[in-house]
This record gives sequence, structure tokens and C-alpha cells, in this order.
Amino acid sequence: MLLSAASRGITVTQPEVVTVSEGRDATIECKTDAGIFSYGLAWYQQKPGETPKLIIYSVDELNDESFSRFSGNGESEGTDFTLTISGVQTEDAAHYYCQSVHEINTDYVFTQ
Repeated sequence: MLLSAASRGITVTQPEVVTVSEGRDATIECKTDAGIFSYGLAWYQQKPGETPKLIIYSVDELNDESFSRFSGNGESEGTDFTLTISGVQTEDAAHYYCQSVHEINTDYVFTQ
């Protein structure tokens, strides 16, 4: 029996809330239940009324210098990843999403 990518399913787990005092560093974890596809992990920031903005791609590559206080960490094809915000500021309050890419039976599966 073959499992299609759609029936396999991938679970991505993040904490519901991370609370940190201004000026401190914040770390947000992202765990997947299957290894990602070759650096296929990205982080997005979404503020109320705005579309999500790409912060980090390929696990640890910064998308834009406006996010210079943000950094990503994790192993290629691993399952545990982090987004760190150095010196948190009030304007950093937002929803943060990790997006993973998986290869299953030669199909790509995107999860968020």
C-alpha cells in the first residue's frame, strides 16, 4: 500500500505564547514530526491587519536587513528549529509562524 503525501500528514508544533521582557532575548521553538526537505524551513511574522512577512528562509538565512535582530537555527533535514529575537522591542509583538517543506514519495508537502 502506498501512502500519498496528502494522507501522510505532517505536524508542526509551536508554543502558543512566548512572553519576554523588553530588551531581553526571545526564543520561539518549532518542531516537526518528520525531517524537513533540504533546508526547507522558514519563519514569518504577522501583525494584526497585515500580511505575513518572511523573516528567515532556509533555516537561518535572513530575508531582509530590517530583521537584523532575528536569527534562525536548526539542522538541515532535522526536526527542531528556533527563531531568536535579540533585544526584544515592543514592535516585535506579533504572531510568528514556521513553515516547513517535506518530501514524501517525491511529492513536496508544505506545512505551517
